[in-house]
Amino acid sequence: MDNTIISKFTEYLKNDKMLSENTLQAYRCDINSFSAFAQTQGKDILHTNKSLITEFILTMQKSGKADSSVQRCLASLRSLFVYLISNGIVKKNPTTGITLMKQQQKRPTTLTLEEMDELLEAPDVSTKLGIRDKAMLELIYASGIKVSELISLRLSDVDADIGYVKCIRTNNIRIIPIGKTSVLWLRQYLTLARPHLASENENALFVNRSGTSMSRQGFWKIVKLYAIRIGLKKEITPHTFRHSFATHLLENGADLASLQEMLGHKDISSTQAYARLMHTGIREIYNKTHPRA
Repeated sequence: MDNTIISKFTEYLKNDKMLSENTLQAYRCDINSFSAFAQTQGKDILHTNKSLITEFILTMQKSGKADSSVQRCLASLRSLFVYLISNGIVKKNPTTGITLMKQQQKRPTTLTLEEMDELLEAPDVSTKLGIRDKAMLELIYASGIKVSELISLRLSDVDADIGYVKCIRTNNIRIIPIGKTSVLWLRQYLTLARPHLASENENALFVNRSGTSMSRQGFWKIVKLYAIRIGLKKEITPHTFRHSFATHLLENGADLASLQEMLGHKDISSTQAYARLMHTGIREIYNKTHPRA
């Protein structure tokens, strides 16, 4: 029964809410985890109560799950029961009244200009794979796009003559300018490397060793390899390039409205977080260096 409910719910999210595949996968994972836990207690989704969900959350916390993961899982369950109520499948939402302590927002990892330069110079561009890696790293830093957007790019989404990349998301297309360095390495990749790496009829811009579309995991293995190679001490995350892109632009005078458009933020408050982050960094430096701080 639970499998049928989860399947219908995710179909609803996909068709009616038009969520991305990554988001759908997160919902499925959260709800499947709860369903498995409920079964160990002799229950299922349709016979869930508040105490069962509370016990599930406590189990997640005791197992060391990050606060963000617990928050997301509770949000997934809320959405599920709202859907079930609206379709007359259940009468009450057992997540009502369950709250978690507000988690402390962690400062995202960013690289300094020097660290970024060193990372971008790490690939061996005397090889075809090195040229590919160099082109990927330069492009993601030049555009600030997400990793999922980078690996979803098609050949037609990049114009190396004009110098822009086109990101296509659900009901949203944004055109992002890229600098001359990124354009240079894209051209090198498209002429010297990709023709020898890509399988016939493969339309993905960046390909793996097998000639097919690069995966998210494949890209991050590459990034971590170069981080180790240069002895980078900071922990790399999937958003490190995006955070660094935004922070460096603001530090050099970019306005929030333009940055919002480039990042694809629907709400400018998301972009303003980078401005607050930058000022926080300035305050730290001031406190450490001013004799009367």
